[in-house]
Amino acid sequence: MGKIETLTKLKANRLVLVVRGQSNEEALACSLASIEGGVKTIEVTYTNPFASEVIGQLAERFKEDNDVLIGAGTILDDITARQAILAGAQFIVGPNFYQAVARLCHRYGIPYLPGCMTVTEVVTALESGVDMVKLFPGSTVGMPFIQAIKSPLPQVEVMVTGGVNEGNVTDWLAAGAQVLGIGGEFNRLASQGKFETITQRAAMYVKLAKDC
Repeated sequence: MGKIETLTKLKANRLVLVVRGQSNEEALACSLASIEGGVKTIEVTYTNPFASEVIGQLAERFKEDNDVLIGAGTILDDITARQAILAGAQFIVGPNFYQAVARLCHRYGIPYLPGCMTVTEVVTALESGVDMVKLFPGSTVGMPFIQAIKSPLPQVEVMVTGGVNEGNVTDWLAAGAQVLGIGGEFNRLASQGKFETITQRAAMYVKLAKDC
């Protein structure tokens, strides 16, 4: 799947599960439970020491399923980005913009979604080949910030992470977000071993996003 196809699928799926956890088993089980519930874009963060292994397992398991996207999150440097890509990550997400990561992802045709909080940061990212920026944390920047960014930069596509919940999914999408990252409650449930509940919650979020 090429870069354009990945971005198209990312936007079509609308929801990204941001998976943390402290073990391979927990992160993998959380991801599988979410996919079963219909949230089919997974961002495995490198706060988990086994992130590369989890990405590799998911990439292998779903290599024939074009509806499932596996990405890497909390990428702070180009070395980690390359490790994630080699493991099978189809997109790279970071809490901040880092030029070396942008260059590497552009080189290999991998979408890079860096965290941005100002117009200057967004413009810098766009000039470096970024196609979609991440507004993080969403709870801090707020929904009006999307339109504030899109007024001078209407071409910007936005993923929002941090502060997205069942009560505001439709509001974030209506405010102009293309993609929403969810994860807090899912990771708490995973730490408690409540994977059936994760599947149920994922299905509910999918329904909310589709109703917009």
